[in-house]
Amino acid sequence: MRKVRPGHGRTALLAAAALLAGALPYASAGPSAAADGPAPAVVTGPAVHPVREGRTATVPLVVTTPDGAPLSRPVTVGYATGDGTATADRDFTPATGTVTFPAGTASGTSRAVRVRTLPDAAAETAETVPLTLDVDGATAPAPHPRVVIDAHGLPYLDARLPVHRRVKDLLGRMTLAEKVGQMTQAERGALRTPDDIASYGLGSLLSGGGSVPTPNTPEAWVRMVDGYQLHTRATRLQIPLIYGVDAVHGHNNVVGATIMPHNIGLGASRDPRLAERTAAVTAAEVRATGVPWDFAPCLCVTRDERWGRSYEAFGEDPALVTAMETVIRGMQGAPDGTDLDRPDKVLATAKHYVADGGTEFGSSTTGSYTIDQGVTTVDRAELEAVHLSPYREAVDRGIGAVMPSFSSVDLLGDAAGPVKMHAHAELIDQVLKGRMGFRGFVISDWQAIDQLPGDHAEDVRTSVNAGLDMIMVPYAYQDFQRTLNAEVAAGRVTTARIDDAVSRILTQKFRLGLFEKPYADPAHLSDVGSAAHRAVAREAAAASQVLLKNAGGVLPLKPGQRVYVAGSNADDLGNQAGGWTITWQGSPGDITRGTTVLQGMRKAAPGAAITYSADASAPTGGHDVGVVVVGETPYAEGVGDVGNGHDLELSTADRAAVDRVCSAMACAVLIVSGRPQLIGDRLAGIDALVASWLPGTEGDGVADVLYGKRPFTGRLPVSWPRAESQLPINVGDRDYDPQFPYGWGLTTLRPVPGGDGAARLTALTAAAASAERAGDARTERGRRIAGEARVVVQDRIGTRITPAVARPFARADHLLLTGDLTGALAELTAAYRAAG
Repeated sequence: MRKVRPGHGRTALLAAAALLAGALPYASAGPSAAADGPAPAVVTGPAVHPVREGRTATVPLVVTTPDGAPLSRPVTVGYATGDGTATADRDFTPATGTVTFPAGTASGTSRAVRVRTLPDAAAETAETVPLTLDVDGATAPAPHPRVVIDAHGLPYLDARLPVHRRVKDLLGRMTLAEKVGQMTQAERGALRTPDDIASYGLGSLLSGGGSVPTPNTPEAWVRMVDGYQLHTRATRLQIPLIYGVDAVHGHNNVVGATIMPHNIGLGASRDPRLAERTAAVTAAEVRATGVPWDFAPCLCVTRDERWGRSYEAFGEDPALVTAMETVIRGMQGAPDGTDLDRPDKVLATAKHYVADGGTEFGSSTTGSYTIDQGVTTVDRAELEAVHLSPYREAVDRGIGAVMPSFSSVDLLGDAAGPVKMHAHAELIDQVLKGRMGFRGFVISDWQAIDQLPGDHAEDVRTSVNAGLDMIMVPYAYQDFQRTLNAEVAAGRVTTARIDDAVSRILTQKFRLGLFEKPYADPAHLSDVGSAAHRAVAREAAAASQVLLKNAGGVLPLKPGQRVYVAGSNADDLGNQAGGWTITWQGSPGDITRGTTVLQGMRKAAPGAAITYSADASAPTGGHDVGVVVVGETPYAEGVGDVGNGHDLELSTADRAAVDRVCSAMACAVLIVSGRPQLIGDRLAGIDALVASWLPGTEGDGVADVLYGKRPFTGRLPVSWPRAESQLPINVGDRDYDPQFPYGWGLTTLRPVPGGDGAARLTALTAAAASAERAGDARTERGRRIAGEARVVVQDRIGTRITPAVARPFARADHLLLTGDLTGALAELTAAYRAAG
């Protein structure tokens, strides 16, 4: 959860960010300010001016006027170097003097103060030289600038040394307060002043959902993040920040970034290689804006579609989630972390550990939430098989960070009852870090330790001792640091536990190359939202579309058809992007740049006669086919829980649009949503039905499959229920009677084979056995065999989906993901026979 309080600290932060970029005068009115109107101002750009030892620091003095007019009176600036941690005449040459801007000087005129630093042969930590300014005739900068002589010659600064040696050297130089600073993560909007970054030695900042610079552009993100990073140079050891964001389907906080389908759509694609490419695009755009850390991917296994986070999962089957973890390589590169310092890679975060997708409906105690942040009651065998298995895969793939869940786990057979994951020492310290061998660091979720029982000191003590390494305390970083320091002093948290946590954090900072390159690489900024990146998102959107029904071959559309388009989600970019888009909850409308489904259709068939009527109120006569695009409006997390103002029903307006169009002509209904919507008895009146999920900004990809430029190949990542009363419903259930089973998805990739279907399945079963013997079960050969068998079986079933058909059909898709090709063919054959 990354909820940002609207307006919290906003004015101060915007001013500070602009100062750091050198864009605004960050000045305080003093006694010399003019009393007869807005005074001119003297600004120095950033408050921190790093310089290598032996070189000369240049501090600009820029005079500006509110209206841009020339100065009406002189402005004088007296300057003098002061006492910091550097020593005059040994580390620097003292500088004093006066700069005068005469009357008539143009606004924006710049002069410079130069401070010469002196070389010596000693390796040293960073040293500061304050510069005091006495301004007459204008407002003075606040705070006054500081020259910082960079740390140098120390082993931890030597990029040629192995990371573990650099970590050991740096850790040995750190005070307890500096170590606790590294374990602290604050929300940018909570900073009282950017100087707190150095004052509190903060190890990390984050942007919560909707916590953005103004304007919200990639360039402004670079200025903002680099500005914060600059303040770390004023610390003794100059340890860089690791800045984090929730880029869960593209760099989704940034206007103009490429927005991918949410994970549920990627799971529907069944294409791990494509998923890896989408993650690589996301990583490149995130790192281009100066952010090296992404709070993604979500490795939850969603077991109840009433959960408001279900679209953040790849699906209900742990085998599917595990298969899609190629996204980790897309984000981080090689499992050993050697690619993390590339300008197109970021540190990835597996979340939310563990079993957040298994929480029981009605178990949440968070506000009005019904299921999110609730309790997962599970035995150890099911916990291992369903919920822990994706994290084993993530650790094997070298995941750099793990975030525990807000939820609780109640392990059957022990006497502990429900335990909040942020306090679960067994599952974090013993299982994740111990048995699984996780070597990254554990970051808490948003204010999550506040949900633990006890006072603040107990929350801090319990969470850190349970294995948390960095604590996201967005608005309480001062209290957290005071408390943790006191807990260590009292012996309730050991120094060994602190050193382990800080070592893990520093390891990732070194691997990311932040000590050598803490700032954004401007050469890659043009990649954000680029045509090449959008092409990947378009392909992913197309691959995510699941064709559930296609009576009479309504789809694909023909370019010459007269098409009637209706529905609330046909022409709404915000709705098709979903939650976590620009803001935490997302919102309808043109909230960023992209292509709606309607716009994509018009581009795909420029000569076609397309009528658009959102509510289907326009006359329906004279059209060959209707396309009704309906579904959900955006939500995120527990706000979207069913029973918390949400349900799984189409809106009244959407139902009316479907009924009106489908009663007048052959129709295709597209459901744009984060989870299945209940179709009920309307299915009989719908000729073609498509689960479009949340395709992101590239509606062209949806149009591509509608018009046959790409085939439908997607398969259901979750079971599609007949009624809400069936939930939870998942592959492998004993009583399994969905409207469409897990893995269902018609295709236009290949025609239905003619002849005897049973004989064809026999031949394909033999081919599967041969492929397994040759080690080809997971190759294109195996996928082709399974795909052809699925076509045969789905053609036989048609719309007659019974429990006897659904159970083996769903099991077949699970077995395919585990590499059991012959087992999958046996289940598909059973489904064929059950279809009668």
